[in-house]
Amino acid sequence: MFGYVKPDIPYLYMKDNTLYKALYCGICKSIGKCSGTCARFTLTYDCAFLSAVIHNILGKDVVIKREHCIIHPITKRPIAKPDDISISIGALNVILAYFKIVDDINDNGRGRLAKLLLNGAFKRAKKREPELERIVRENYAELSRLEKAGESSIDRIADPFANLLAQLSEELLGDKKTQESYQFFYNFGKWIYLIDALDDYDKDVKKGNYNPFYVAYKAQSFKDLKQEKGEEVSFIMSATLSGIEQGLKGLKFAFNADLIRNISIRGTVETTKKVLLKGQKGDNK
Repeated sequence: MFGYVKPDIPYLYMKDNTLYKALYCGICKSIGKCSGTCARFTLTYDCAFLSAVIHNILGKDVVIKREHCIIHPITKRPIAKPDDISISIGALNVILAYFKIVDDINDNGRGRLAKLLLNGAFKRAKKREPELERIVRENYAELSRLEKAGESSIDRIADPFANLLAQLSEELLGDKKTQESYQFFYNFGKWIYLIDALDDYDKDVKKGNYNPFYVAYKAQSFKDLKQEKGEEVSFIMSATLSGIEQGLKGLKFAFNADLIRNISIRGTVETTKKVLLKGQKGDNK
């Protein structure tokens, strides 16, 4: 994924901040177990969030212990002990990183060295989780096909990445999957794809890369896009955020879900506001 899945820190309880960091470190250790130490550079908080949701829906609590890690060898940190779920998500983290690099190479030719360095780790992750790899590969292939065809429908172009996350959730949840969990993850995947496209708008236009909002509206800059089609863009993003919230309401959690609710409702909204306000007076980015 792309690094947009973040909590709204001022409204995040200390206990949940500790949990989030522990899950992050747990995924890091899980990546090491399934794909080797060098693959840890692919680690994202996005997969830590996925770990929180999947563990909670499945009713499998994490065990947190204070341990040393490769980045912090002196001071012990709270770390979620790797289990079957986190190791599967660790493998998924590597698979997603690999296909993101391949996508970047297709877009601008950059990332060949990173792909070479990640090849061995990817093969190990694929061997452990062949079904997760298939889901990512097939949806990226469909996304690539639509982008090359110059797809102008924003809903249609966002569908492969939305399906990717929804199908991954079904594989990880197994018998616990529901229509609500599918809706939640589908809209989360759609939001990730669209917020990334908005954030990269000017860069994509400058480099001639595919961007769904440019293909749909032809605005020459992000500033022009907001001036000319700001209401439509805001409506699209609001509808996607509403889909996340509606799906979340139907999920049944086994444990406290404050962290999940903070990221799903507050964090996504704040990130969306930050991207849409980018470049305006008072924006710090």
